[in-house]
Amino acid sequence: MTIDELDRRMRAFESVLDPIVMPGVFMVARLDGRNFTRLTKELHPFEAPFDRRFHEYMLKTADHLMSGCGLKVVYGFTQSDEISLLVGPDDGGFGRRLRKLLSILSGEASAKFSILLGATAAFDCRISQLPSIDLVIDYFRWRAEDAHRNALNAHCYWLLRRQGRDIVEATEGLRGLSTSAKNELLFRGGINFGELPSWQKRGSGLSWEEYERRGENALTGEEIVARRRRIRHEPELPVKDAYSAFLRDLISKTEGCRGQVA
Repeated sequence: MTIDELDRRMRAFESVLDPIVMPGVFMVARLDGRNFTRLTKELHPFEAPFDRRFHEYMLKTADHLMSGCGLKVVYGFTQSDEISLLVGPDDGGFGRRLRKLLSILSGEASAKFSILLGATAAFDCRISQLPSIDLVIDYFRWRAEDAHRNALNAHCYWLLRRQGRDIVEATEGLRGLSTSAKNELLFRGGINFGELPSWQKRGSGLSWEEYERRGENALTGEEIVARRRRIRHEPELPVKDAYSAFLRDLISKTEGCRGQVA
């Protein structure tokens, strides 16, 4: 058996379960920090329940994934220890092979965050295949509402912990409480949930913007203006129907997505 024959034979075992995402379908990759509760509370303690430095690490990791991984990412979103990335329906990166997409995104996120932290950190990744813009909007509405619910629970839990409750007592103290009761609990503890930073309650968005960069022609000395793209952070995201409209407008202005927007 020649080396070429052996190569073809063995590669077949690698690709037998290698599905491809159909063209014309949106992809949303969601990356989650693996065992980040222990990482951020025991090994490398951050402020609880939210730490601005940790959120900046997540934003920088999302920046890297949007600009440095060879995919046309239309929109990014991060909350807590997760990142969601919307990939356009016309993107053909890595042949749209799920195996490559999952391994590259999780590997790149793990490497970038580890560099920022100065210690080993890992992310897992899953991909939703969404055939319509309405499902894309529903996805990001879901993650924003999840962020809001988790933020309320986290602030309540850590308020009780600071008041002397242990893990079990704090957890049981919140069981069965309504949203209004949790808000009242925080208010009595000196926290107005409505006045907390939006990035804690709703996460942060990331999108592309164009800007002008002025320079000088090295040969003629004339001023030149070039148009460039950069990532813009959205720390104050709209909510509910306004968020849906924001997403629809953003996607409608993105090349390769316009025909997908009703």
